[in-house]
Amino acid sequence: MDGDCWPGVLVWASNRTPYFSGVVRMDGNFVIYLGRQAIETALLVSAPILLTCVVVGVVVTLFQAVTSIRDMSLTVVPKLAAVAFVALLFGSWMLGVLLKFTNEIFGHIQNIG
Repeated sequence: MDGDCWPGVLVWASNRTPYFSGVVRMDGNFVIYLGRQAIETALLVSAPILLTCVVVGVVVTLFQAVTSIRDMSLTVVPKLAAVAFVALLFGSWMLGVLLKFTNEIFGHIQNIG
């Protein structure tokens, strides 16, 4: 076995999805796959809170424009309340996504080393 092959490492199939095989090469595609999975997981986990902040921010800004109220605490308090509600609502799902990603990464570490 040469220096850049390890048993059980992910490789790219023809349809661009990884699969396990006996002895494969660990190359740039594997690193790109892991980076892509990390970015997708980060976007997926942060999306509910970020979208909530955007929606609440637009609504509060429209309310401030209509009523001519320029209080800075008016923008912060509704966002904090909305983020807390969304975190309670989606927290278990977000934790599940993060745990799935973490288990996948530890599985790769176990197969490589």
